[in-house]
Amino acid sequence: MAKTIPYLFACGVAALLILGWLASDEEYLTPKSGIGYWLGICGSSAMLLLLIYSLRKRTKALRFLGTIPGWFRVHMLLGIAGPILIIFHSNFSLGALNSNVALFAMIIVAMSGVVGRYFYAKIHMGLYGRKAAVNEILAEAELLRQSLGHDLQAADYIAEELNSFTQRITGKLPTGLISSLWFGGLLTIQTRLARSRLLGEARRLLRQDGKKHGWSMWQRHKQFVRIRTIVRNYFATVVKAAELTFFERLFALWHVFHLPLFFLMLFAGVVHVWAVHQY
Repeated sequence: MAKTIPYLFACGVAALLILGWLASDEEYLTPKSGIGYWLGICGSSAMLLLLIYSLRKRTKALRFLGTIPGWFRVHMLLGIAGPILIIFHSNFSLGALNSNVALFAMIIVAMSGVVGRYFYAKIHMGLYGRKAAVNEILAEAELLRQSLGHDLQAADYIAEELNSFTQRITGKLPTGLISSLWFGGLLTIQTRLARSRLLGEARRLLRQDGKKHGWSMWQRHKQFVRIRTIVRNYFATVVKAAELTFFERLFALWHVFHLPLFFLMLFAGVVHVWAVHQY
């Protein structure tokens, strides 16, 4: 259920925007007065409140405001609510130059935030969890390997091969953006080939184990399914470890561009508000 909530939320936001756009010709809202004006005030306030997350994350003295994960949730919510309110404030239409600059700057920042959320999710165990470390992921893979046991030829063979594979990549994960992308692509191909080879050999060894222990076809299939699940999870975990470095670098580069865009948006918004009330 928890995994479907973001999709339901996205569908709700899309439906709200479509309904607002379809009703925009009726001009129920106007930016200069009434509800339309106050939607602009609320949307601008929401975008300003986005700063609290950054301040809370960097300033220990603000711990009384709440937890960082809690403010991250609020940050994500405000980053969606603010642009929606501003779009309704503008009644889905363009205006003067200063308002257009503020609007498009806000849209670019919102889109940048969506991209950043994707990168963030890739390098964290759970959206609000602690940052995943490569060694922790490989340790998880090692637990999967050990769960095979050592009472079967197939299990011994798979355990030995997975251990050898882990030793080949441990300590070799690159740190650069391009090198990690290249390494991740090669590793994906290598894991697919290794998985196919290991499962083929495991099937052959299980036939021998089955004859030795007098298993039925169903019992042999059950053992193979167990080994197949562990092998697939193992290689998926190893690939995740390789992806981590790549997305860490992307997330760092994203920060370099996102913060200047955010402050540009704030500047454009201040100019827009000043121009509206001045003229």
